[in-house]
Amino acid sequence: MSTSHPVHVIGAGPAGLMAAETVARGGARVVVHDRMPSVGRKLLMAGRGGLNLTHSEAPNTFVARYDARRAELAPWLEAFSQADLIAWAEGLGQATFVGSSGRVFPKAMKASPLLRAWLGRLADLGVQVRTRSRWTGWRDDGLVFETPDGEQAERASATVLALGGASWPRLGSDGAWVPWVEAAGAPVAPLAPANAGFDVAWSPVLVERFAGAVLKPAALTFDARTVRGELVVTRYGVEGGAVYALSAALRDAIARDGSATLTVDLRPDLTEAALAERLARPRGKDSVTNHLRKAGGLSPVAVALLREIGEVPPGVEKLAKRIKAVRLKLTGMQGLERAISSAGGVRFEGMNPSLMLATRPGVFVAGEMIDWEAPTGGYLLQASLASGVVAGRGALEWQASQSAARNGA
Repeated sequence: MSTSHPVHVIGAGPAGLMAAETVARGGARVVVHDRMPSVGRKLLMAGRGGLNLTHSEAPNTFVARYDARRAELAPWLEAFSQADLIAWAEGLGQATFVGSSGRVFPKAMKASPLLRAWLGRLADLGVQVRTRSRWTGWRDDGLVFETPDGEQAERASATVLALGGASWPRLGSDGAWVPWVEAAGAPVAPLAPANAGFDVAWSPVLVERFAGAVLKPAALTFDARTVRGELVVTRYGVEGGAVYALSAALRDAIARDGSATLTVDLRPDLTEAALAERLARPRGKDSVTNHLRKAGGLSPVAVALLREIGEVPPGVEKLAKRIKAVRLKLTGMQGLERAISSAGGVRFEGMNPSLMLATRPGVFVAGEMIDWEAPTGGYLLQASLASGVVAGRGALEWQASQSAARNGA
């Protein structure tokens, strides 16, 4: 390798573009490749309903959201913190605000203004972006790409792979890189859906009347962990932020046992005793459904979920207990093509702290290619961008060390 060659970044999503910016700011030449006709497609899709940049909660609470990988991701978040991300976005002219849930958004809400400003900054830094350039592996220590002009071989002083996981494959992340990275000797955990919905065998009546309905607030409990948020009833089952927060544990339980039981509290703002007291009010001529709505404060979709699991029990104590603990049997999980993100990827034991592959010196990995996962709420984008900073710095350090070695330093 020679510093006369640029650093090649493969993948123009958030992690790849952040790695490119980091390397370019360090004074190195950078070429970014993406197999799609345009860059940042997953970022644009994520921003359709409001681009959730990060979360405003305390750093210790924030890092805990990465669950089993919190120790590995903590150095990333030190390298590029929540405050760093906000300052970075505002440096691109995108003022931010904190929503009622603590999530941080650009005031423009959409991703497109931020992406345009970012690409402008990268161009000013001299970063070259090549679209329709699909990496197909290594040959003779060089990188090989399929392009509209045929096969191209490139030499790199360092390489950052930021090819994404395998969710939303139509946007460019299809996991095709797995066999090439495994052939290079890197250990890869199987890619699996994360932040996806789960299957429930609903009755036709519920599907017809309530598919798309949102239950909020709700409290979902699985494996002694409770999450408050929203639950969305779909034709196939359930999805939504609260479901996604439990998706890793639910996915693993279904893989192990064939199903999982999710407990839903339809009135999380009331104790069981307070709910029973309300339900004890005289019903008069109201139907059971109207009484549940008026006295119990249940929405139509909540009543439907209550009825879906069996007859409404007699007696206010039993009824209150049922409302506070509706048990839904989840029989499967939606696939990668419908998942917001993916789990699995290059295992941490196959990389050093700079995210360089142990079996392929000078090659770094960033973003969803790595074996971590997180719920929605700003955690996915924050960690992806932070990993790009870490990998970019690692590429600069590698380039400098190789130059020093050649010069006898």
